[in-house]
Amino acid sequence: MTRVERRAAPWAAKTPASWPLPARTPLAGQSTYPSNGGRTFTQVDVFTDTPLLGNPLAVVHDAQGLSDAQMQAFARWTNLSETSFLLPPTDPAADYRVRIFTPHRELPFAGHPTLGSCHAWLEAGGVPRAADEVLQQCAAGLIRIRRGNARLAFAAPPCIRSGPLDAALLARICAALAQRPADIVGHQWVDNGPGWCAIRLASAEAVLALRPDWPALHDIKLGVVGPHAAGSEAQFEVRALIGEGAGYEDPVTGSLNASVAQWLIGCGVAPPCYVAAQGTRLDRRGRVFIERVAGQVWVGGSSVSCIHGGLAL
Repeated sequence: MTRVERRAAPWAAKTPASWPLPARTPLAGQSTYPSNGGRTFTQVDVFTDTPLLGNPLAVVHDAQGLSDAQMQAFARWTNLSETSFLLPPTDPAADYRVRIFTPHRELPFAGHPTLGSCHAWLEAGGVPRAADEVLQQCAAGLIRIRRGNARLAFAAPPCIRSGPLDAALLARICAALAQRPADIVGHQWVDNGPGWCAIRLASAEAVLALRPDWPALHDIKLGVVGPHAAGSEAQFEVRALIGEGAGYEDPVTGSLNASVAQWLIGCGVAPPCYVAAQGTRLDRRGRVFIERVAGQVWVGGSSVSCIHGGLAL
């Protein structure tokens, strides 16, 4: 049985006395929560401070000994956009290591698993080497995560592919979204690992009005962004449309927002600090906080744990 409870991160509030934790010092990446199975498990809602309004992430804390096939099978079973597995680091500079799986494959990097995994690791008693920063090891390398008073933020990794989309790909995207080429204000490869490309539309309303033809998207991983009206709470609306499998929309996407921010700020379309809304069409209320400091883009958001329990694997 799992326990369902909204839990604040340890840097925001103390653990409720109604659920005392064992008095022991955890290993890096190891949960202190009670477990009724072989491994401990947390389900985190990321890019929100309100449960059920962000992007859920399954986190397996004690993943040592699991095979690649077991990790992939569990990620397929959860059927969430990503599932992460916490492990001791192999790089001596890192605080912990994470492996990230979609239901279909392993990813070298993804944004909402980065913030959600760090939140779960800290909440479970993980102690980073630095007071204000956590260093996460993943297949893409070492990712810096800032610890603020209200939320975590990761340093956006560099894109491994950039530049404009070719005419054939742009034509496929226009057909899948029922858009004319003139409707596309800008387009760019924004691939920082997962394979993103992106287009920019004239307004947030145009972004929200899209009805994707999922079979036509096929294997494309597409970000769509458009500006909100001046004075709005969020400056941009973002959608992540993923053609894998039957096709689906990701509720809130850290990796996409990271590379879109690098693109938009770099070409002068966005200011150095802005808020992006995502998940609106899915009845979510994701908020992504972008900030560029000394040339480095930081991608921030709140996280809240919704489920703690044991996992029999």
